[in-house]
Amino acid sequence: MDFVFMLTRADRTVANGLEVLRAIRSVGLRHIGFKDVGIEPAALVELHRAIKDVGAVSYLEVVSTSPDAVLESARTARELGVDWLLGGTQIEEVMAILDGTAVKYLPFPGRPFGHPTQLGGSAIDIARDCQRARSLGAAGVDLLAYRATDADPLELVRAARDAMDGTLLVAGGVGTPAQVRALKGAGADAFTVGSAVLDGSFAPGTDLCSQLRAVLDACG
Repeated sequence: MDFVFMLTRADRTVANGLEVLRAIRSVGLRHIGFKDVGIEPAALVELHRAIKDVGAVSYLEVVSTSPDAVLESARTARELGVDWLLGGTQIEEVMAILDGTAVKYLPFPGRPFGHPTQLGGSAIDIARDCQRARSLGAAGVDLLAYRATDADPLELVRAARDAMDGTLLVAGGVGTPAQVRALKGAGADAFTVGSAVLDGSFAPGTDLCSQLRAVLDACG
């Protein structure tokens, strides 16, 4: 299971992302992401370049649930050349924007709403949306399991896993080793952690690099 470290706090890219990257270089993270809120376009280009310079796979996660904003984020992903675009629900439109690129897309299943984003929908809804995403050419889904308002998080993960053979990434609200282990057992392929590491709550009493190593250790 892959750990994607998000340079974000409360669904916003942190202002000191470049500084954080320099501080954690020794950890050797292979997957690093950011969001499209909290950072100016020029800084976004610089941050993405820095992620690629450390040899990591790059992820851009959409925050807004506005249709127009999601499509604009897809255009940003295309321009930046990120490896993965996460989020949004306008699958056909986003896939058209990304056509001809190497960017892989993981849309949100269910009904994302609000900011920080929460997730509405039952396990049946999630399974149906996962199947639809794959049928439309998405690489899998970005499941906000621990932001769920209508169902048990792990029930949603298992439903998504049973419904499709694509990449199942779980984002949002992952903040403890027990949650990481539970996600692995439920069949997730990858997960994101941002705030819990940057706030020091994943492994209390340790520095930033130790926090990240604790997340990697929880992956097994």
